[in-house]
Amino acid sequence: MTNMADIKKTTKITKETEATATPVTETVVKRAKKAKRVVHRGRAYVLATYNNTVVTLTDTSGNVLAQSSAGHLGFKGPKKSTPYAASLISKQAVEKSKPFQLQDVDVFVKGVGSGRESAVRALYGAGLNILAIRDITPIPHNGCRRPRPRRV
Repeated sequence: MTNMADIKKTTKITKETEATATPVTETVVKRAKKAKRVVHRGRAYVLATYNNTVVTLTDTSGNVLAQSSAGHLGFKGPKKSTPYAASLISKQAVEKSKPFQLQDVDVFVKGVGSGRESAVRALYGAGLNILAIRDITPIPHNGCRRPRPRRV
């Protein structure tokens, strides 16, 4: 694969010879696609809020393999937080992670939305082995500061 730039680097060519030089035919070499890594064990994060549901599949160190949300599937408005949308989201995320050959997952559920349980059931129904389920919903340990008393 030589072109005019490579010829200029190797030999000194004057302006006259560069204009009369015959063009070099180039052969196109296709690159092989980068092989996806194989991840047999990973984590599934389910974020279920009142307004949306998001499912993310990662490896054990937290690198994202596949992600899907209700808005990505075309749900709008209050339909995004339904259990039906959550099950479709989980199935699509598992389909996206097929090239990685993901088999076993630890599920981390966060939030109080209605799609919590159906998302986990759909992960199992899509063929993933669920090793553990953890609820990582943040809970306040003393809450916010109370408002000051009113002065009347």
